[in-house]
Amino acid sequence: MSLNGKHILVLEDEPIIAFALEDMLIEEGATVSVFSSIEQAREGRANETFDYAILDVNLHGSKSYPLAHELKADDIPFAFATGYGDAEHPKELAHSVTITKPYSVVQIRAAIESLESTSER
Repeated sequence: MSLNGKHILVLEDEPIIAFALEDMLIEEGATVSVFSSIEQAREGRANETFDYAILDVNLHGSKSYPLAHELKADDIPFAFATGYGDAEHPKELAHSVTITKPYSVVQIRAAIESLESTSER
């Protein structure tokens, strides 16, 4: 699957991880906007249109679930990224695509493909 022409929102509070993910996505042909807080991501969403999002679950002690709910309401497919293995998400988000850190480009591609097939239903 090519990510050419796709705009991806990345919410990640660890700069090294954010830069690595951004590089992976750019190498796959995507345009990437990286945000380190929910507030920044909301501001970005007000000014840009996104095809997908990858959300770090834990952001300096808070969770990205409020943004996930907003994305879901706007029909923007998203995946969670976490260093905690199969994190237990809230019931309404329990079936969300989740990528375990550290991840590879193969895992990112598979997650986006899963989001693509889910959004086509």
